[in-house]
Amino acid sequence: MAKFRKRMMKWGMSVSKVSLAAAMLVLPAVSAHADDEDSHDFGARIEQRLKNSSMHWFGIQGPLGPSAQPTTGDYRTPGQSANDQVILADSLKAEYVTRNAGNSADMFAFWPSDENPTHLIFCIEGNRQDLGTFLPGGLVKKFNPAVQSIKLSDGSVDTVLRGMSRCDGIRRTPWNTILATEETNDGGAYEIMNPLNVTNYTIVDRASGTIIDENGAPSTSSIVKRLALPTMAWEGLAVLSSGVVIAGDELRPGTGTQDTDGGAIFKFVPAAPRASQTPIANPSESPLAAGNVYALRMSCTTGVQYGQGCEIGSGAWIAVGAATARADADKVGATGYYRPEDLEQDEEYKGEGARFCWTNTGESDIANYGEVLCGVDRAPLVADPNQQTVTANRFVEGDADFNQPDNFAFQPKTGNHYVIEDNPNGDIFACLPDGGDRDIKTDGCIKILSVKDTSAEPTGFKFTADGRTAYLSIQHSHDGQMPKFDDYVTDDIIKITGFKIPFRFQR
Repeated sequence: MAKFRKRMMKWGMSVSKVSLAAAMLVLPAVSAHADDEDSHDFGARIEQRLKNSSMHWFGIQGPLGPSAQPTTGDYRTPGQSANDQVILADSLKAEYVTRNAGNSADMFAFWPSDENPTHLIFCIEGNRQDLGTFLPGGLVKKFNPAVQSIKLSDGSVDTVLRGMSRCDGIRRTPWNTILATEETNDGGAYEIMNPLNVTNYTIVDRASGTIIDENGAPSTSSIVKRLALPTMAWEGLAVLSSGVVIAGDELRPGTGTQDTDGGAIFKFVPAAPRASQTPIANPSESPLAAGNVYALRMSCTTGVQYGQGCEIGSGAWIAVGAATARADADKVGATGYYRPEDLEQDEEYKGEGARFCWTNTGESDIANYGEVLCGVDRAPLVADPNQQTVTANRFVEGDADFNQPDNFAFQPKTGNHYVIEDNPNGDIFACLPDGGDRDIKTDGCIKILSVKDTSAEPTGFKFTADGRTAYLSIQHSHDGQMPKFDDYVTDDIIKITGFKIPFRFQR
């Protein structure tokens, strides 16, 4: 400041004529520490500036540097705190919701709303398994927990549905039901009318969708299998208010036979699109009861030209069978991706149609670090091979530190995109939306969380509607010292607080 004062006097200017605020604005331009670091590497300077201003852009103080160090053996043990499970950015805090969620707790939905949730409705991604005992009535065999409700006030856990195989993708529908899906080659989709009114229902036959309650009575009004939806390895899905469902098939290219396509993106269009926003009272009222399935085929021109290399740009929806969706998609030239996993609708999007983003996991061991693609379907109820209603492009590509993206979440209020790795000691990254610059990718990402247990991974990350609280599953730890719950091994569910909404978003 003394040098600045002398300069002003030399130039014949009174310091009183120059505000202190203006002086402070001048100084960083000539002496900002970030400009002194890596002065010949512009990208590194910009990356460092983003970290230094993470509170302004992300509402997070002090993003992480290195990820958690590897561990061995049974890391997860009784008596640990939630902070023993994760490393967090400086301003974030962790606490347990429960330590009794079923092992491989994956994605979840808030119930009854994102604004005021009382429960988390979780998919448990375990294989179908007879647990060797019976349900309380003594009449029905006890199978693996597949869908569980977790009460936020006390962490108590109830099993809603049993006997699915690898329950993964799950959503609360706009008509206030739960849609739970399976991530396996013959994966199906099940609609639950009210998860808090259903306990210990069991899928007797996955192919037919036969379901019974804990006394052996058939379920026809509480839970139904939606045979009109595609059979595939479900994970991410967007359920629009009309009943349109957009989802990905979690399939690696070359699976089974060399040169077979990877997982396609599918769209279900209901036979009776829903216009009302009110909850339904009966499964027959659901738009998921009947409809048609289509696969996304990106084209290399404005006409029809498809094949390897046509992964981004514009595309149309091609009809496939629900029961044969995967094989049909391959036959009609639908675009295949590298294990498309989570897919989420952008609720902040104000444009035509619907915007959605999905993760393609890739394989970091071969330097395929994965990616996130974002697309817009300008006419969700339209499925015409001659109308390219979809435009999709890469939003962010991985690197040696940020790779194998699996789960994905939008932060309400800010529009920031959160990407969750499918890795040992997996990390979570927060990414800015694309701004007004020339490119169409994220404007930058920071690391905000790393899992300490090498045998586990982060999954199911999701924000409440205010954007200030998130919930997370620490999935499939090696934990031989932990007691079972409901005759099943367990996982930890963590609540993360301390997210700030940057001032420019506050209204």
